[in-house]
Amino acid sequence: MGYGVFIHRTDSIYDDSPAERYQFPRQYLGRVRACVGDWIVYYEPRKVRETRGYYAMARVQEVIEDPTAPGMYIAIIEPGTFLHFANPVPFAPDGGVVERGVRNEHGAISGRAQSAVRPLSSADFARILARAFDEEQPVLPRIGESHTPQQFTDQPQQPFIFDDVRNRVGTLTSRVVRDRVFRKIVLQAYDRRCAVTGLRLINGGGRAEVDAAHIKLVEHNGPDDLRNGIALSGTAHWMFDRGLIALADDLTILVSRQVNDPDSVRAIINRTGRAHAPERPLERPHPAFLQWHRDHCFKQ
Repeated sequence: MGYGVFIHRTDSIYDDSPAERYQFPRQYLGRVRACVGDWIVYYEPRKVRETRGYYAMARVQEVIEDPTAPGMYIAIIEPGTFLHFANPVPFAPDGGVVERGVRNEHGAISGRAQSAVRPLSSADFARILARAFDEEQPVLPRIGESHTPQQFTDQPQQPFIFDDVRNRVGTLTSRVVRDRVFRKIVLQAYDRRCAVTGLRLINGGGRAEVDAAHIKLVEHNGPDDLRNGIALSGTAHWMFDRGLIALADDLTILVSRQVNDPDSVRAIINRTGRAHAPERPLERPHPAFLQWHRDHCFKQ
């Protein structure tokens, strides 16, 4: 087992879904197999406009041959392990590369930096995670939210502190910490605005009165992927989880025919009739997750 870097971009020609699968050609088979049972970091190349750099992590469960594409393989991502970074990490912050394994003996960046799959040392992995989860002002769920563990909300806000890389990863597998990070990235993408009502309400303590909702539910292996998240006010979140409202692929807000007061529901929907969405397309809800919600939650 060992850590690795998987290069991924949203316009990839490969059949990828980072939270679930990573397709790759035979030339990288040995490197990917070396990561089975361990963690990889997703990296978006510098030539991508507004690149996120190192932006997420996940654990590789197994490697299989792609039954639909001869000569191609698929790294299956262990359900529930994908996690976007709270702070995307640039390739060369402060003028020096964070992944030091890509430098050659002369200290220059080598051709290894272009490899779609490459091994990652434990020191580089730890260095990336330290930047990815360095929170001077953590964003925590609002106290009193019924779906947030009480033992977490009662504790003072503290930055992540780790003794070593394995302790760090162990902490990040905690549902409590994952909810905390998921909330931060979703609220940032939606500018702390409810996607359904369009309201951006901040309480007296400076905290957003909006939840980070999973579109495909966690209990059904819904990943902590930004594209599986949506910012919703308390009422909208309740209706969404109970299938009284849903989103079409074009983000039109659908109202269930089983709603007993449809006029009141439509009255709280923003006047466009479509969900407020992040400006960047790669941060908007993925159609596959929206389809899952319509098929399994929405009351037609």
